[in-house]
Amino acid sequence: MKRSSRARDIDRALLRRMALPQPDESSDKNARGRVLAVGGAAETPGAILLAGIAALRAGAGKLQLATVRSAAVTLGVAVPEALVVALPESRSGEIAGTAAVKELRERVKKIDALLLGPGMTSERAAHALVRALVPALGDEATLVLDAAAVTALGGDDDALLDLHGRAVMTPHAGEMAGLLGVEQDDVEDDPPGCAIAAAAGFGAVVALKGPESWIAEPDGTLYRYNGGSVGLATSGSGDTLAGIVAGLAARGATPVQAAVWGVYLHGAAGDALTKRVGRIGFLARELLAEIPRLMTELGR
Repeated sequence: MKRSSRARDIDRALLRRMALPQPDESSDKNARGRVLAVGGAAETPGAILLAGIAALRAGAGKLQLATVRSAAVTLGVAVPEALVVALPESRSGEIAGTAAVKELRERVKKIDALLLGPGMTSERAAHALVRALVPALGDEATLVLDAAAVTALGGDDDALLDLHGRAVMTPHAGEMAGLLGVEQDDVEDDPPGCAIAAAAGFGAVVALKGPESWIAEPDGTLYRYNGGSVGLATSGSGDTLAGIVAGLAARGATPVQAAVWGVYLHGAAGDALTKRVGRIGFLARELLAEIPRLMTELGR
């Protein structure tokens, strides 16, 4: 994989050229976009909570959360804004992928963005969900993949092709290594090259998270974001990014718009908390309240 030096920097000038679609004052919650976020497990129910709230903070109008049955009631109380779907659960406390499809297939036909993976560790379950739900998505819906839903596609590079580019993958270096079947050191040695290879191979926008984040489109167009802070390297941070991307996509942003804006907003929220709270020690949940303010500032 060859390092590219032709990346476009993600800054305010680029964001102005890639302005987000804005709802008018008469828009109802359906017009602002519908998100279904699927993930979590008995041991990690908070991941889907963070991702779901992030989608709402990014401007989505309606939210559905689908997680293991043992966590569903608690999740519904914690996120009263969401409709919560209780999914069949395996003995290990993971979503039972094949069985869960029956609960989800009809729901995905009526949404604008589907987020799969936050809080999941079972690649087998995640792969079953991706393979079964991609064909059920509407013609304009966007798929966002995170965590096990990314690594589950290693060796299955045609799983997303029917979406014709309407997919975003948000791996960190370890997940990218699993996706491409290489060592993590290989990814860390050439993150832009790996992002380009994955985007081309899977026909999706790829947002590779790290000290520098790299976003690649299937045609090889590359973007670089070197903002943010070390404080973002904390539990749940990736879940918030995936949720922001899904929320922006539900509002009508293209996959690359959603990824570029999502990475920038996530990093800028970390910068704001660094100034107010400290260089490290702020929590992923604290990023969420920063997003609407940042979007307002950037929209001026």
